[in-house]
Amino acid sequence: MLAEDYRQLELAAADRAMLDYVAKLTITPSRIEKADVEHLRQAGFSDSAILDICQVACYYAFVNRLADGLGVEVEEYMRE
Repeated sequence: MLAEDYRQLELAAADRAMLDYVAKLTITPSRIEKADVEHLRQAGFSDSAILDICQVACYYAFVNRLADGLGVEVEEYMRE
């Protein structure tokens, strides 16, 4: 369910703020502003947690682009 559209779910404000940030970072990374990071702070995330969120999102984006660039096929069990 989460993979389809997190915006349709009832989530805690902090979870929604995190997912909004990650979505923006993934889809339009050049549009990230200091205000986006400040919004995470206001949602209760520490600077350390914000760094973790950013690093994990960036890592997954990197791995996905690497796999796409090499033409890696998705395993059948991952499609379900």
